[in-house]
Amino acid sequence: VQLQASGGGLVQAGGSLRLSCAASGHSFSRYAVAWFRQAPGNEREFVAAIGRAVLNTEYAADVKGGFTISRENDKKMVYLQMNSLKPEDTALYYCAAKPTILTASILGQYNYWGQGTLVTVSS
Repeated sequence: VQLQASGGGLVQAGGSLRLSCAASGHSFSRYAVAWFRQAPGNEREFVAAIGRAVLNTEYAADVKGGFTISRENDKKMVYLQMNSLKPEDTALYYCAAKPTILTASILGQYNYWGQGTLVTVSS
């Protein structure tokens, strides 16, 4: 499966953005998909994930309540709605996929990666 992330941009603190991850290839609905992010000088970190079942979601503690992950399998799309953005949310955001049922927060468990989309939150 190939992944293409988009939707990043510049937003003021308190604002919102919706990131999109478009997939190509077969059987996308069988993949769990996650968002990771990497700020300058930092390691890539887990943000959110969604399993094959749309109610199976997982969030990093610092985004829970402010970010929402969702998917539309018929369109082969996964979204990350980000509300109440903070300057510390500034990073390159990546989507990733793995051919299993359940979510995971471990970077190394994901087989497929898209290119990043840059989110910049100004104070």
